Amino acid sequence: MMTPASTASITSFGTVPPDDGHNGGMSVDLDELRRLRRARDRMDREYAQPLDVAALARTALMSPAHFSRRFRDAYSETPYSYLMTRRIERAKALLRRGDLSVTDVCLAVGWTSLGSFCARFIEVVGETPSHYRSRSHDELRVMPPCQAMVLTRPRRSDGRRGGQASSFEEVSIAVPALSSVP
Repeated sequence: MMTPASTASITSFGTVPPDDGHNGGMSVDLDELRRLRRARDRMDREYAQPLDVAALARTALMSPAHFSRRFRDAYSETPYSYLMTRRIERAKALLRRGDLSVTDVCLAVGWTSLGSFCARFIEVVGETPSHYRSRSHDELRVMPPCQAMVLTRPRRSDGRRGGQASSFEEVSIAVPALSSVP
């Protein structure tokens, strides 16, 4: 919780003091957060391009090692994990359309290896891309796209993130029953 004293330090010094141990006891520089966000936004925009840590670190005006550490401190996952999650998220959307093959989707979201794509997809989603593509997704067609995006965002439950819902920490929403939708 922000106190008047900690609010004053934000405006006076541009940093947020450590308050509850979430950031490993390090203060968070607001300018650094802006630069990290710039790199994260680049991953969101250019997920299909070959991006490496060095290129993303240059976007954030940091060394690769420092960028990786600070990105993980700020977002609770590595830059690589974040990028792979964005690629899986987009792959799920393309597979739901049903008009592209699994190979076409693999290449469209930035993977060069179908085997690596399928392995990561199974790890994150829990089923093969072919099975995901073939099953019905009618329940998502009746809701606004922004809700469908949150609902279908890849979620990790492997214990590395304490079972959190996603990289954005949203609260899970229930899928409305088809009969209850007007």
